[in-house]
Amino acid sequence: MLAAYFDCPGGPENLYVKEVIKPQPAEGEVLVKVSASALNRADLLQRRGKYPPPKGASDILGLEAAGSVSGLGPGCKGRWKPGDAVMALLSGGGQAQYVTVPEGHLMAIPSDVTFTQAAAIPEAWLTAFQLLHFVGKVQKGEKVLIHAGASGVGMAAIQLVRLAKAVPIVTAGTQEKLKAAAKNGAAAGFNYKDEDFSERVLAFTQGSGADIILDCVGSSYWEKNLNCLSTDGRWIIYGLLSGGEVHGDLLARLLSKRGSIHTSLLRSRDKEAERLVKAFTEDVLPYFSGGTSPHLQPFVDSVHPLHEIAQAHRIMEENKNIGKIVIEMPA
Repeated sequence: MLAAYFDCPGGPENLYVKEVIKPQPAEGEVLVKVSASALNRADLLQRRGKYPPPKGASDILGLEAAGSVSGLGPGCKGRWKPGDAVMALLSGGGQAQYVTVPEGHLMAIPSDVTFTQAAAIPEAWLTAFQLLHFVGKVQKGEKVLIHAGASGVGMAAIQLVRLAKAVPIVTAGTQEKLKAAAKNGAAAGFNYKDEDFSERVLAFTQGSGADIILDCVGSSYWEKNLNCLSTDGRWIIYGLLSGGEVHGDLLARLLSKRGSIHTSLLRSRDKEAERLVKAFTEDVLPYFSGGTSPHLQPFVDSVHPLHEIAQAHRIMEENKNIGKIVIEMPA
C-alpha cells in the first residue's frame, strides 16, 4: 500500500509517498480501507522529530481516518462488517491506504456525511469533547475562551460549547478567521495580534472572566490567561505552540483566583479512548445527521491528494487554514 513517509526529521520537503507493507488486523482489530485522513499539528511535530508515536503505534503519519471496513481480525465481536463506513481517532498510520483500528475505537459515519467531511471529525471533535466534558466539566451558561478559534479543534469546540448551552469566546490572528468563528457560533472574538484579549474578555464578561480556557499556545499567553480567568476557573493546556517555559509568579496569581490548571494529550489516552468514543457517539454524533437541531458540521479548509502531502504541511505551518486540511488517499 501507499503511505505518507519521511526518512529523517526535518521540513515538509522530507515527506514523500512510499510503498509499505499493508497491515494485518490483530486480535480485536478492524482493517479499514482509508478514503481520507486529515492533518494535525502533531503530524508536523512528528515530522520534525519532536513528537514520536507511542510505543507499538505505527510510525506512519496520520491521527485520524475515514473509510470502509475491509477486514476483521480474530476475536471481533461482530459490531462491524465489511463495507461499513467508519471513522476513527488513531495513534498513527492514518495517512495510508489501509490502517488497523481496535474495534471499540471506530465510529459509524452519519449517512449524509462524506468521507472527506468525516476525516475532519475524529481528532478535532474528540479532542474538543474530551477537553470540555471529561476535563473541564463545562456547565450551562459558563464562558469558555477558545484559543486558535479557527483551527480544527477551535471550530469544533465552538459548536460543542453551544451544544452544552455555554458561551464560546475565541481568539484568532486574522479578521477572516474571526469572521469564520463568528459564523460558526462564537459569541465574541478577538485578534490577539491587535488587542489585549484578556482585557476584551473581561469587558465582554462584565469583569467575571472565562470559566474555562482551552489553551494550545502555552507560555506566551500565561499572564493574559490568568488575567481573564474567572474565580475558580479551569485553565486547560493541550498544546505548547509558543513553548512551555514560564517566567513569573504564576502560582501566586493562580492561587489568588482559586484557579486550576489541567493538561491533556489525547494521543496518550489509549485506555480512555473507548469510553470517550462511546460518550461522543451517544451524545454528539447524532447531531451531525441532517434535520437535527442544533446541526453540527465539520469544517474542511482544503483537500489535497496524498502526493501533495508536503504542500498540505506547508499550509498548516503558515497558519493559513480555517478548519481542517484533509488528505485524500488514492483508490
